[in-house]
Amino acid sequence: MNRFRDLPNWPHADLSRFVRHRPHDWHVQEAGTGDTVLLIHGAGGASHSWRDMIGPLARDFHVVALDLPGQGFTHAGTKRRLSLPAMTEDIHALCTAQGWRPRTIIGHSAGAAIALNLSRHLTRPDGEPPEVIGINAALDRFQGIAGWLFPVLAKVLALNPLTSTLFTIGSDPTMRARRLIEGTGSKISETGLACYGRLISDRAHVDATLHMMAQWDVGDLLDHLPGITARCLLITGGKDSAVTPDVSVRAATKLGNCDTTCLDGLGHLAHEEAPDATLEVIHDWMQRA
Repeated sequence: MNRFRDLPNWPHADLSRFVRHRPHDWHVQEAGTGDTVLLIHGAGGASHSWRDMIGPLARDFHVVALDLPGQGFTHAGTKRRLSLPAMTEDIHALCTAQGWRPRTIIGHSAGAAIALNLSRHLTRPDGEPPEVIGINAALDRFQGIAGWLFPVLAKVLALNPLTSTLFTIGSDPTMRARRLIEGTGSKISETGLACYGRLISDRAHVDATLHMMAQWDVGDLLDHLPGITARCLLITGGKDSAVTPDVSVRAATKLGNCDTTCLDGLGHLAHEEAPDATLEVIHDWMQRA
């Protein structure tokens, strides 16, 4: 995404700034004061995913929403560091350099896996690990034939220089975004669809997403779930067809201190479909700390 062409019309562009911290040139949006809440979007998304939650959260907290390396407006210094461990290390280093010690990390889908992994390394000012809230958290290995076929296919796609071009051409991008998102069980606003349409039309964004998928492996994180001491909440959308609710239910049984709740009638992008309902669950849970 081109910061000069695309950012002026992006949700909360007035909150945006860029932070150079090797190896990436990070795009972050910041608002509010108080304890820090870090927001991490899922694969293929960007900071716009939190457009309806940043304002309400910023009434009580210092909110930081970042774009993952190569996605949205963050420029990836190298595509070799788009795996779960590498992105965790790089976000940890960014937080340390910026003095961010999150009380809470909220992640969506793959962003929830990154959030849990970060909780193993970051500490709050009181020395405890940050709380983690996962929304339709992608916490499962690929099963059966997909276990070996999908990673191989993703790597082939990512290594082909023509792939990202093929993904970004064709019919109206907003219509393509609508089909993709409705296929996960969600229906979101026209504003959200337009943002996703712009993202899937951007070659660099699609290329980085494919490289992230090619390097994605949650196996080590799943093995470490029993040792994670952070207080956790896993929120699911009852209609999520991309990461079904049972994934979070299984993960919660392995975590030492984890609650789960299901938002009936919502899909994979539950926080974009019903931000008020999602925020109500989040605020209630955080207040019980």
